[in-house]
Amino acid sequence: MALADTADAQQKRADMYGANPFQIGLFGANLSSGRTATTVPERWSGDWLDCLEMAKIADDGGIDFLLPVGRWKGYGGASDFHGGGLETITWATGLLAHTKRVTVFGTVHAPLFHPLVAAKQMVTADQVGGGRFGLNIVAGWNQDEFEMFGIEQRPHDERYVFAEEWLDVMMKAWTCPEPFDYDGKYFQLRKVLAKPKPFGHSRPLIMNAGASGAGQTFAMRNCDAFFTTITNAGAARAEGGYARNSDPFMLENTAKRVAGIKEDARKYGRSIEVYTQGQVVCRPTQTEAEEYYQWANVEHADWPAIDRLLELNNVTRANTPADEYESRRQTLAKSGIGGRPYVGSPDRVAEELGLLARAGIRGIAVSFVNYVKDVPYFCAEVLPRLRKMGFRAP
Repeated sequence: MALADTADAQQKRADMYGANPFQIGLFGANLSSGRTATTVPERWSGDWLDCLEMAKIADDGGIDFLLPVGRWKGYGGASDFHGGGLETITWATGLLAHTKRVTVFGTVHAPLFHPLVAAKQMVTADQVGGGRFGLNIVAGWNQDEFEMFGIEQRPHDERYVFAEEWLDVMMKAWTCPEPFDYDGKYFQLRKVLAKPKPFGHSRPLIMNAGASGAGQTFAMRNCDAFFTTITNAGAARAEGGYARNSDPFMLENTAKRVAGIKEDARKYGRSIEVYTQGQVVCRPTQTEAEEYYQWANVEHADWPAIDRLLELNNVTRANTPADEYESRRQTLAKSGIGGRPYVGSPDRVAEELGLLARAGIRGIAVSFVNYVKDVPYFCAEVLPRLRKMGFRAP
């Protein structure tokens, strides 16, 4: 295949085989409760049949991608938050077999998978999906989950050195037509040969969400997409937990953030797209949406699970002032454990997402309290509004 043809095939993957200027995905549906630490009875199950129904709704409704969360142990609480979770590469393979259009990612903790095993698993998923598989690479995670595997995490910045070598092995397995040896710091491999290759003389999209300097540098050097969190804490407090993107300071900072990331990538001779994530609560009226958001995220928050999340980040009542600790609890509950909530009528939610697009964000991965119940309304009401605004293809 000619180089131009290969580049075209890779661009089609980046566009997720569509023409939407602003891409929308579903986030965290492979886990029980999704991204909402809540005890409401309709909270997301995360089981296979619900995931399959969700994927078919997304495929038919115009959603661009599905992004799972890699998790090996839950956080407890009354809901056993994230206690149930489907492994992401096999989850993606199954969903790709039952869909026709949507891109499905696997979220992989590099230290837990040998790169040649992972490369073969991902090629299998990619062949099943006809080029619709993507990789979300994670360099480290909660230590108590790694202890389940008897693995001690490396020092923070070294995790990304390891992940880059891990990814280098995988890329060679995906592209080298003849057997190769590999002599690295972490991997010494002989006579490696991997067939078949990824679908269509291209490779899966690669994304990363490293927040540190080392993590962002890794993403700039190696990835097609970088996930960053958009926050506006002051406005969020003023509006009860969710903020309007139309705040000029917010828009300006988001645009500067996107421009800075893209400039960093250009220093390595690369182009990268910027994505973010958040929770959507959309109802016919603003009042209905706000009332449900408060009821699900705050009044029925699974506080013991949220406390465990904070503890894993070394934030406890013992080492944190009481007012700061409570503020951080509230922020996690209200944000969909670390995203940004988009709460309101279809007009309001579309306006908020459209403003992200205007700031240069390429796409967003969103979560819902219940994907099967909530996504159809979102697709029917919000996506057409974004289309009229010019951010979705006709």
